[in-house]
Amino acid sequence: MSQFLKTIFCVSFFVLLGCKAMAQKFTTHAVKRGETLESVAKQYRVPPSTILKYNKEIKAGQTLAPNTILVIPAEGTTAPPPSQNTEVATDHVTAQEDPIGFTSHKVKKRETLYSISKRYGITEEQIKRYNKELYSSQLKKKMVLRIPKYRKIAPSETPTLNPDDYETYTVAPKETRWSIAHKNGITIDSLLMLNPGLPKDTDYLREGQELKLPRKAGSSIKAQEARLFTSYTVPPKMNFYQLEKQFGVKSDEIVRLNPEISERGGLKEGMVIRLPQKSLDAGDVNTDNYIFYEVKPKQNEFRLTRKFGMTWTDLLKYNPALSNGVKAGMVLKLPKGQVGNFEVRNSLVLDKIDLLDSINTQNVPQILVLLPFRFDRLDMADEAEVKKDIQLRTDIKASLQLYSGALVALDSIADLGISVNVKTHDNELSLTKTKELLARENLSNYNAVFGPLDVPSLKEVAIQTASAGNAIPVIAPTRIQSDLSLPNVFFSYTAEKLLRERMLAYMDTLVTDQNIIIVADKKNEATQKLISERFPEAKIAMLIEEEKNISLHLDKFVALLSTEKENWVFVETDNAKLVPSVSSILNSNNTKEVKVRMFTTNKNKAFDNEAISISHLSNLNFTYPSVYREVGSNAFVKRYSEKFGDAPDRFAVRGFDIMYDLLLKLAYKNDLFLISKMVGETEYNGTKFSYEKDPVSGYYNQSSYIITYDEMRVKEIKL
Repeated sequence: MSQFLKTIFCVSFFVLLGCKAMAQKFTTHAVKRGETLESVAKQYRVPPSTILKYNKEIKAGQTLAPNTILVIPAEGTTAPPPSQNTEVATDHVTAQEDPIGFTSHKVKKRETLYSISKRYGITEEQIKRYNKELYSSQLKKKMVLRIPKYRKIAPSETPTLNPDDYETYTVAPKETRWSIAHKNGITIDSLLMLNPGLPKDTDYLREGQELKLPRKAGSSIKAQEARLFTSYTVPPKMNFYQLEKQFGVKSDEIVRLNPEISERGGLKEGMVIRLPQKSLDAGDVNTDNYIFYEVKPKQNEFRLTRKFGMTWTDLLKYNPALSNGVKAGMVLKLPKGQVGNFEVRNSLVLDKIDLLDSINTQNVPQILVLLPFRFDRLDMADEAEVKKDIQLRTDIKASLQLYSGALVALDSIADLGISVNVKTHDNELSLTKTKELLARENLSNYNAVFGPLDVPSLKEVAIQTASAGNAIPVIAPTRIQSDLSLPNVFFSYTAEKLLRERMLAYMDTLVTDQNIIIVADKKNEATQKLISERFPEAKIAMLIEEEKNISLHLDKFVALLSTEKENWVFVETDNAKLVPSVSSILNSNNTKEVKVRMFTTNKNKAFDNEAISISHLSNLNFTYPSVYREVGSNAFVKRYSEKFGDAPDRFAVRGFDIMYDLLLKLAYKNDLFLISKMVGETEYNGTKFSYEKDPVSGYYNQSSYIITYDEMRVKEIKL
């Protein structure tokens, strides 16, 4: 049987049986008097050698001392009897938030794990989770434990608001909850508490929206702003007139705020006085002028200045409230162009999080996969017919390859100690079948849905998962265009509009005095206009468009070429006949005297025509935007080849990247909506992900590559 069918059968086997990516699980066993290594191994149905492998302190033939704690790999099929004092070490599924910090505890004589857990108000399991040695050894005197600290939350307390304690604030254009929080000196948590109607999954605020903001008794928001002061050291020859010009504060106000001026007979050199910080109008603090950052627990002056690449003095200029100390939850503003060890999205500074270093093995993601494998239409006994069907049906080919890559992702995730439960269905590219499958599932059990590929089924899944208690994220693995609002769908394929804008922005950085020519058919007149607006000196090449044929007017095109400047030609079409012809003409005119390069803002299927010469594209340094980059030989390719006996194609690479990204994020927070707001751009083998929430219609991947042909190779241009 050919390798092709072996791959098909391997993937179909997993589809039909479903799969689990299980990290190694363990059970602990306290040895009882009279028990031996062999009897314990028999009880748990594992070989004695396996127990010895995970318990290095004991040797073969050694008598087991009573109360010795053994780590037992869960390889057998029988769990220890209920009477045994056992605990599952790595298969605990109960959701637990991350600690906000740790404290150390030195074990005293007669202390037990139970007494320590009660002292700190946490469970024994929570202590073990951060002191792994307790799974295999007993608590000992002078042992130093890491005790996790968790945020204390009062049970369902709803604060009562006194109308005199807050004012109504009207949102101005381009303001966000971050800019408003900074402007009024409050935290985002306070803003959300006062305004419970604000959505949790977006920072979007509409112009004219009214918010409740706190105020001090007997004051207004403007008065609060006026009470923000800055310290100022009086330099030589300074007078009240100069102070008024510089700070906009009248002399009598300065004297009132600084009684020592009267006591010492006027302004004196070296005197430190208080001056009110200028009140800022709404238009002064918005996304046009600043970026914003929410201070995290344990951050201090050193960490903030290193993160933002700013001195403490400069940071204080933008945020005078820092003079009272750094506090978690504060919203800081930074200049718009500030760069540092961070990523900015929607004017909000995101922390760079290493997901591999942040996983919580206690999270066990539950994934539902819905793809159109169409096994009902494949006759596995007829190899030739199966090949024909798959080649003719891109949905089957895409599904099989996406899923094969996802299976390798599951293997890789298991190696990290993460257990995953996956249930897979063939939705047969049918809305009816999709509804039937969903009717049999309790959707609230899942953390995410991978697929389907067809728009009707995707809409149905999105609607049902959005109403399944808490909304469940749905991942669209391929290009999907929908006219409906699908707020819980993650569109992993970057939209054509974004790719085109990315390409034009890149060209903006390159174009100087080149001779730009646009070759565009009637269907792409809008793109032609967009390029012309960006580059007003661009020339338009004439096309001869007939009923069944289209071609470039050769003589008129040659007349547009320059011998003095480089000729940069945009080819904007989805006509599979035009691209080979144009690329050939461009290549033939690319000589020592005339230099020609080829670009497009939309590399569609027309550019994949077999009639197009790769050497022509290489000679022309053909450059375009893409959601995908070529994958060289790496660990994923090796693992995929070992599993399926063949190199992965683009769909397989994409299946791996999407599933791996999804599972790493769920292993971190188990809430894809939350983590997508926290994590910046992630990148794997051939794909990058940076999801941005649209106010009404879902999460869209913003990431892409700029790709070029060079020396017969396809390369990513590093920006």
